[in-house]
Amino acid sequence: MPGIMAVAVFLLMFASSATAGIYTWTDASGVVHFTDTPPPDKNHRPVDVAAPVTVPMAENLRQHRRVSEIRGQVQGMLGSDRKRDSTRSKSKAKAAAKQEKTCTSYRRKLAQVQSQLRSGYGNSKGNNLRRKRRKLSQSLSRECILR
Repeated sequence: MPGIMAVAVFLLMFASSATAGIYTWTDASGVVHFTDTPPPDKNHRPVDVAAPVTVPMAENLRQHRRVSEIRGQVQGMLGSDRKRDSTRSKSKAKAAAKQEKTCTSYRRKLAQVQSQLRSGYGNSKGNNLRRKRRKLSQSLSRECILR
């Protein structure tokens, strides 16, 4: 029971700082100041901070797949020559195989960099590895996940 009471008191101490407002005022030099406590001798006004907008990535990916499927169905309905379609499907299969090979390569390289980072390096080598990881991650996302 004393432990629960201590946690409650601790949380109540920091609850007021979480709800603090933001105030702004301009001084005599024309410099605009922002603070979490209103100045007693200045003309100030509260600032309304909008909540951040978040878009879940999973929903975007589901919608992308759905749109891609619909686009494929429409193109399938519009295509009339079966020979041309079979040639396209072969080239699409080759492109998909090449794409999968590229994605596998990115994933393998990314895993290698991750394992090197986990083993621990100094700042200069670690920074280079983090830069390499960032580039590989971006390439993987752009070419494999978001496509």
